[in-house]
Amino acid sequence: MTANVRLDPVDLDILRVLQNDARTSNKELAAAVGVAPSTCLDRVNRLREAGVILGQDLRVDAAKLGRPLEAFLSVRVQPHRRPLVDPFVEHVLAQPETRALYHLTGPDDFLVHVAARSAADLQRLVLDEFTARTEVALVHTNLIFQHWRGGPLLP
Repeated sequence: MTANVRLDPVDLDILRVLQNDARTSNKELAAAVGVAPSTCLDRVNRLREAGVILGQDLRVDAAKLGRPLEAFLSVRVQPHRRPLVDPFVEHVLAQPETRALYHLTGPDDFLVHVAARSAADLQRLVLDEFTARTEVALVHTNLIFQHWRGGPLLP
């Protein structure tokens, strides 16, 4: 995949519509952007193959699935080298509490968004799955009181 993909106005219109409702049918999408359904499907497939469209995510309410306590864990890995980073990333993504993982610059190396069943469950996660690992030098926990989602990239 190249860093820059040429997008014409129709591609941008397709992305605008799908960002707001990824369940839009191809027929509805084609009508909204003014192209034939077959052309629209070809364009969507090309956007997927080029890596512009990464997927169609389903958002769930963690609290309604029994995980009402959400937090960000700022993690410092020592030393910060690939032989330690790659297994750490695999371990974090294997935890059922992990909602998202970000690799950062700055004093902390990773930011992990987690959803736990309780404060005791969060404590177990931090102590048993993070700080118990030899490459983890520091974990700082911030509870999330409320979350807002940003708008689409193409308004």
